[in-house]
Amino acid sequence: MTTKADLVYAISKESGLTQVASEKALNACLNSITESFSKGKRVSLQGFGSFTVVKRKEREAINPHTGEKMFIPSKNAVKFSPSKKIKEVICE
Repeated sequence: MTTKADLVYAISKESGLTQVASEKALNACLNSITESFSKGKRVSLQGFGSFTVVKRKEREAINPHTGEKMFIPSKNAVKFSPSKKIKEVICE
């Protein structure tokens, strides 16, 4: 698993920025992406992939513990579509 601290360290090492500056840059990036999602916008990162907000339909499900039917309301979710480059890395 890669943590936020791991990403900050990698950004710092790759860019030559301090870890404090790297964390500020990462936070700014994540805040910008989150803001785009709140507006229902698609986020596309060339060479990495795209994130899209999708609406999941309401549905009926079964509680596995009780076997009882339950209703799951509709909700928004984030869908990730990897780029061709990422697919190649994953599928090797």
